[in-house]
Amino acid sequence: MHSFPNRAAVATTATSAAAAGCAQGHRARCGESSISRPSPSTTSAGDGFTLWNFISTLVQGFRAGPALNVDDRGDCSVAVVDRWLLGYEGLEVINPEGGTEDAEAEAQRGRWKQEERDGYWKMMQKYIGSDVTSMVTLPVIIFEPMTMLQKMAELMEYCHLLDLADECEDPYMQLVYASSWAISVYYAYQRTWKPFNPILGETYEMVNHNGITFIAEQVSHHPPMSAGHAENEHFTYDVTSKLKTKFLGNSVEVYPVGRTRVTLKKSGVVLDLVPPPTKVNNLIFGRTWVDSPGEMIMTNLTTGDKVVLYFQPCGWFGAGRYEVDGYVYDAGEEPKILMTGKWNESMSCQPCDKEGEPLPGTALKEVWRVVATPENDKFQYTYFAHKINSFDTAPKKLLASDSRLRPDRYALEKGDLSKAGAEKSNLEERQREEKRSREAKGHQFTPRWFNMSDEITPTPWGDLEVYEYNGKYTEHRANIDSLNSTEEVNIESIEFNPWQYGN
Repeated sequence: MHSFPNRAAVATTATSAAAAGCAQGHRARCGESSISRPSPSTTSAGDGFTLWNFISTLVQGFRAGPALNVDDRGDCSVAVVDRWLLGYEGLEVINPEGGTEDAEAEAQRGRWKQEERDGYWKMMQKYIGSDVTSMVTLPVIIFEPMTMLQKMAELMEYCHLLDLADECEDPYMQLVYASSWAISVYYAYQRTWKPFNPILGETYEMVNHNGITFIAEQVSHHPPMSAGHAENEHFTYDVTSKLKTKFLGNSVEVYPVGRTRVTLKKSGVVLDLVPPPTKVNNLIFGRTWVDSPGEMIMTNLTTGDKVVLYFQPCGWFGAGRYEVDGYVYDAGEEPKILMTGKWNESMSCQPCDKEGEPLPGTALKEVWRVVATPENDKFQYTYFAHKINSFDTAPKKLLASDSRLRPDRYALEKGDLSKAGAEKSNLEERQREEKRSREAKGHQFTPRWFNMSDEITPTPWGDLEVYEYNGKYTEHRANIDSLNSTEEVNIESIEFNPWQYGN
C-alpha cells in the first residue's frame, strides 16, 4: 500500500515553489494527506460517456425561499431545508463555491419560478429512493437540442488521443493517452440541460471528424439501452450503455452500468474502461451542478497493466473540484507514471519511482488541454457539440432514423418551444402505437446495426446484457460511398422515421 504523491512535490518539479505551496494548501483544506492505492480491480465493465442518459433528465434548479439550517459537513457548503408548508423538510442545498454562510443564498438561485418548483416537487417526491431512469416525462423547456445518442458521440472530440495511443510503443504511455481521452469528455458533460431520450430504433451517424465513422443505435426502450461503434485507421470503440439511478430529493446518484472497450489496431491491445459514479446536486433548490468523485479505472486486458485515476470530491470554497490524480501501474501493480490535472482543463503525466514519487530530472508533460469554447452559448455547447448537431458531420444518404432529423429537436434548436413540446408528444405517442402494433403481431424489436450477444457482464452496479456491433453499417456505408451519384439530396427535408425497418 502506498499513497498518491503530494501534489506539492509534483508541482515543485514541474513549475515552482509557489505552485507547490498552493497544492499543499489544497490538501490541507480537503483534509487529504494521502489516498490509498487501490487494490487490483477485476471489474471489466463500465460506461462513463452516456451518463447523461439519465443525469440530464433531472438537472435543473429552482428559485426557492424556505428557511434553512446550515449543516457543516466539511466537504462543500451545505444547507438543509428546515421548514416549508409544502413539505420540503430535509432536502440538501449544496454550494460548491462557498462556505456554510453561502448555502442559504444558494437556495434562492435556480432556473424556475416558485409555482413551477412546487408542481415539479409534487410530481417527484414519490420517487425518492427509486431508480427513476425512465419513469418521468419532463417539459421540453429543460431540454437541449440534442439526443442521448448524439451525446455519446461527444466522446470523439479528442479521439486523436487514441491515435497517439495506437502509435505509441510504450505500453504505459498508451494508457496515459487513452485515459486522458476518457477524461476529456467530462468538460462537455457538465452541461445541465437534458438531451432527448432516443426513440427505439433511432440512430446517429457521424463522419468528417479525424477520419472516424461513428454509429449509435437505441437498442432497447425498457430498460433504455444504447449501443455505439466508432472506428478509424487507429482504433475501434464499442460501448453498450445502461444506467441505474437513485433519486434522493434534491440530488440524484447515477451508476454507469455499461461496457466500454477500445481496441488499438497497431498492437491489438484491448482497453476496458470503468468510470466513477456521478452525483447531480441541487435539482430543486439552488443551481444544478455535477460531481463525479471516485475512481476511473482503465485496464489493458491484453497485458494486465492499468491506470487508476481518482476524481477528487468538491471541498470548501471549491477546493479539489475538478481535480484528478492517479497512476499507471504495470501488471505487478508497481506504479510507472503519475497523472494529475483537472477534468475541465488539462491532464499531465510524469515518470515515477516504485513509491510513486516523481523521478529526479523529469518534469510534468501536458497530454491534453480543453480547446477554446464559445462564449455565452445558450446551451453551454462546445464547438464540437455544434458540429455534432449540424449536417456537416452527416454522411451521404443519411439514415431517416438519424437524431438530427427529429422534429422536436429541430424545433427546439430554432427556439420554438411550443412546437418542440408538441412534436415530442407526437413522437412518444407514435412509439407507443408502434409497440402495441408489434406486440399484437407477436413480433420483437430487433436492432439493425447491433446484435445482442450471449454475454452477461457483471458490473459494480448490476449485470449488463452486451450488444455487439454486427458490421452491417460498415457494409451499408461502403455500398453508398461506392455509388458515384451526382444527385443532390436536401438532407434536412428527410422525414424522421426510426420505424421504417419493419421488425
